[in-house]
Amino acid sequence: MAVRPVLVLPHPVLSAPAAPVGELDQAALDLAVDLLDTMRASPACVGLAAPQIGVARRAFAVDVTGHRKARSCHGAFVLFDPEVVASAEPEVAREGCMSVPDLTGDVARATRMTVAGTAVDGSRTVLEVDAFEARAVQHELDHLGGLVFLDRVAGPHHVFPRKVYR
Repeated sequence: MAVRPVLVLPHPVLSAPAAPVGELDQAALDLAVDLLDTMRASPACVGLAAPQIGVARRAFAVDVTGHRKARSCHGAFVLFDPEVVASAEPEVAREGCMSVPDLTGDVARATRMTVAGTAVDGSRTVLEVDAFEARAVQHELDHLGGLVFLDRVAGPHHVFPRKVYR
């Protein structure tokens, strides 16, 4: 459908909890396409939540295919109204965000988790994710709750300027 602009802090939609999608309609399916298109058009992007493109609904896309830190990989997927079923073993690691383009930070995230939600075909989907894919899913879930990684950094000395590679 479309590559949409990605909102950056302090845009208010990024700090407000998103509303449920509920029953999938054409607007939800169009949102899924826009999330995937925008994610794919953004270099090094492995996940994108609906609030980041200005849609205050509980939906996100993730694709860690080919990422060197990925162990589990479910390919490109979109989940509507996702929820955490189980999680374990937090580990601190660096992460960044398209909505916070100039910073990275050390954030504790579960290294394994189970997440459930509705897939684009309307089916109930349960995914077991670990390592980098688990981190990406949790990062996107935070966006649906009105949080960015800065809200979860390990402390004030764990925020860093983003490195620029040329």
